[in-house]
Amino acid sequence: MSDVVPAHQIRPRALRENKYVYVVLSRRAGGVSIGVNLSPHKGCNFDCTYCQVDRKTPATVKTVDVKVLRDEIRAAFDAAKTGALFADARFAGTPKQMLVLADVAFAGDGEPTNEPWFADSARVVAEEKERAGFVTLPIRVITNATVFHKPKVAETLRFLDAHALDVWAKLDAGTEAYYRMVDRSDVSFQRVLDNLLLCARERPTTIQSLFARHHGEGPSAAEIAAYADRLRDLKAGGARIRWVQIHTVSRPPAESFVQPLTMEELETIAAAARAALPDARVVAYRGAA
Repeated sequence: MSDVVPAHQIRPRALRENKYVYVVLSRRAGGVSIGVNLSPHKGCNFDCTYCQVDRKTPATVKTVDVKVLRDEIRAAFDAAKTGALFADARFAGTPKQMLVLADVAFAGDGEPTNEPWFADSARVVAEEKERAGFVTLPIRVITNATVFHKPKVAETLRFLDAHALDVWAKLDAGTEAYYRMVDRSDVSFQRVLDNLLLCARERPTTIQSLFARHHGEGPSAAEIAAYADRLRDLKAGGARIRWVQIHTVSRPPAESFVQPLTMEELETIAAAARAALPDARVVAYRGAA
């Protein structure tokens, strides 16, 4: 796989003048993704060393107005129906097979499930997806799995199950110490692991794992082995993990001491994940998502 990111994979973070809804081209999703940013304030309960959100520039939007969100998501779905979405100049040169609507994704500048407007926003997106006729279109929640144990979040995920929910959840470590170094959160590593199990027992779940070089050092062989053990533990506990995405930094990270791993290094981690989860799809990526 080439390490060069083609121009058509560069991902703009805004759709015209929208506050919350944007459009990107996603290799992993397999086409055009309508993104929903529920954290325009740029706050997050993780402070990942590799984060690519510009948190130094103050946010101009602090909350989510679900009425505005409805208007923006409706316009995006309508543009997808007419084809206008794919005619945007930003997608010039995109391979034809990628000019399809692949999903609508809760992602953006923080943890979407931790926002007080997550439940209302989920219902708005589901309603507008149905209205537009995209019944089978996946609603992806790209998440750090920190608050799945909270009743309202669990209830919202179950609501989304009826609307083609697809959870992509973060797991960046095998040990508490490495998790603390990379994700820099007050939430315990065990809470993340417990929540991943809660989620993946209820529905097939994708694991997203970003590994990078910190101060010149990538994850040790012991850390990679521990990561594979965590995957084994999840499977043994009844987690249904269908896909593991092993990737690295592709744009300037929050910390200058963070650098990308090579494809060879990523494939070493992927091999350990395959051994732990022989029935899952495990893919290593280097470059834009």
